Amino acid sequence: MALSLGEVAAVGGSRLRRQLESGSYAAEEYVKVLSQQSDGDRDLQEHRQRIQALSEETAQSLKRNVYQNYRQFIETAREISYLESEMYQLSHILTEQKGIMEAVTQTLLQQASNADRDDPALGGARRVAADPHANPFLPLSAKDVAANEEGRHRTLTTLLEKVEGCRDLLPESPGKYLVYNGDLVEYDADHMVQIQRVHAFLMNDCLLVAAWLPNRRGTYRYDALYPLDGLAVVNVKDNPPMKDMFKLLMFPESRIFQAENAKIKKEWLEVLEETKRNRVLSEKRRLEQEAPARAPPPTPPESTNPFEEEEEEESTPEEETVDLSLEWIQELPEDLDVCIAQRDFEGAVDLLDKLNEYLGDKPVTQLVRELRVKVDERIRQLTDVLVFELSPDRSLRGGPRATRRAVSQLIRLGQSTKACELFLRNREAAVHTAIRQLRIEGATLLYIHKLCHVFFTSLLETAREFETDFAGNSGCYSAFVVWARSAMRMFVDAFSKQVFDSKESLSTAAECVKVAKEHCKQLSEIGLDLTFIIHALLVKDIKGALQSYKDIIIEATKHRNSEEMWRRMNLMTPEALGKLREEMRSCGVTSFDQYTGDDCWVNLSYTVVAFTKQTMAFLEEALKLYFPELHMVLLESLVEIILVAVQHVDYSLRCEQDTEKKAFIRQNASFLYETVLPVVEKRFEEGVGKPAKQLQDLRNASRLMRINPESTTSVV
Repeated sequence: MALSLGEVAAVGGSRLRRQLESGSYAAEEYVKVLSQQSDGDRDLQEHRQRIQALSEETAQSLKRNVYQNYRQFIETAREISYLESEMYQLSHILTEQKGIMEAVTQTLLQQASNADRDDPALGGARRVAADPHANPFLPLSAKDVAANEEGRHRTLTTLLEKVEGCRDLLPESPGKYLVYNGDLVEYDADHMVQIQRVHAFLMNDCLLVAAWLPNRRGTYRYDALYPLDGLAVVNVKDNPPMKDMFKLLMFPESRIFQAENAKIKKEWLEVLEETKRNRVLSEKRRLEQEAPARAPPPTPPESTNPFEEEEEEESTPEEETVDLSLEWIQELPEDLDVCIAQRDFEGAVDLLDKLNEYLGDKPVTQLVRELRVKVDERIRQLTDVLVFELSPDRSLRGGPRATRRAVSQLIRLGQSTKACELFLRNREAAVHTAIRQLRIEGATLLYIHKLCHVFFTSLLETAREFETDFAGNSGCYSAFVVWARSAMRMFVDAFSKQVFDSKESLSTAAECVKVAKEHCKQLSEIGLDLTFIIHALLVKDIKGALQSYKDIIIEATKHRNSEEMWRRMNLMTPEALGKLREEMRSCGVTSFDQYTGDDCWVNLSYTVVAFTKQTMAFLEEALKLYFPELHMVLLESLVEIILVAVQHVDYSLRCEQDTEKKAFIRQNASFLYETVLPVVEKRFEEGVGKPAKQLQDLRNASRLMRINPESTTSVV
């Protein structure tokens, strides 16, 4: 029975798959055998198509398998999530049952205690029967208190035995007892992601947080212990699905917990606040009990000593007391902790100013010293937070004004020097970051424009902000001047690296320096002149650039001199002649027309004309870079350049024998002495502001050097 083409292809594909899946498959052998058995290119193309179809089929099969496995994985994960939720509910139900049983037990004990109080004899008999060694003559109230404290301590001990790592808490604080406890879920304060499940134990003086141990039900691992004195509780507004949350603030950290429902959250907030108030009141009573009772001094017998009254008057101030029982003073350390945790720096400093004003004229007693110790610790914490706010590690966005808040509070705390140092360090990091983030464009001048704008704008803003923040601290201004010099050095480093280290042309360097000077003059608006600093920092690089360009001109002039034929220039076209006239006019040579001949001829040598244009261009660019420290460098460079051309003309004039050429050389020498040198001297005096004697000597001398008449060489 004949097979269809589809069946043949299917049989071939199945055979090919088995062949490729076999363990003894070798690609090279397979291709070799296939090439030998194939009749031509067509068979190989068909075989290639079958292999490609098999590859696509295999890829589709893999995709289907991966998709099926992925769906099964999702379903399994969902089942695990359901199971975990059910286990959590079961654990919570067991915890509630345990709490109910403990509540019933406490209720029964309370009822028994009430019965004993109603019938003392019956209660005493019951207690004697229960404990034959008990003291029946102990007052009833004292025995009740002892039983109550013992019950609380026993309950706390029972619960804390389930927490690993806190066996040493009870012996150190025998008066500690449990107030409230329950399960909570902790979330990350920044990203609101669930971190772990915890169990919190609120005691009369601290809060213990313990983490769940997943492998052991009902046991916990110690996580943290926070004294109530430094703990602040903040309600977190519900923002579904994040709800029933509250925040605990403990400098320098904060933690967010979620209760099971709104009722339990409310209970936590109320119990925490009530326990903190009771803690403050108990601390206040303890301080009052520890304060020595001041008995009225006995009336001394009358005496005729006239100095006794003075001694009594001197001892009177020592007996004065300071009233620290005011509510705002008792809650001051806690209020400072809350302000620091909530970043209310102004409120914290206002409280400190209020305390200093209250204690300003009061004597320093022992209670005042204890209060000062607590407050000084908060001041140190507040200072650390403000210092961190100004550290360069923080975000540098917002400009100098972003630091005003922290700086002003440090100044109010009496730490102007530290505030000044941190402010300037922060701004230095900001300027450095801004310069480093600048993109180095292909055009150097464009990059320098951006660099100058970023740097000098930042410097100007920093100076204005400094003047605003430290207006009453004139001693800090010297620190700002030192900082400005350091910042200018950082700017010049970036400037020189882009302009001078990259060997830019003198014209580009001159334009860049001009831009920097113009931006630097903006600082004069606030009375700050840093021009002398930028000159001092750039003088070395500018000297190097001038000398380098001078050497280039000298080498080019010598090269042209070596090929000099002393022939007139033929510019070929009137346009070229007109262009040359315009160039010479821009160089300051206004009498150039007298050296032009008929048609397009110029009665000057190409070497002399090129030297004139190059020298005047060098002078113009150098004057843009000029400042007094570069006077001698520029003048000596000009003299060296001019000497090369004049020596060559003088040497040629002495050596040339042809009368016609000799006359042409004299014409070029006349152009140099009578036209070029006066223009150079005049332009130099205009740019610098004073004449140059060296250039005058060059112009007035008929010969720049004496030559031995018998010699045909020139000594340079």
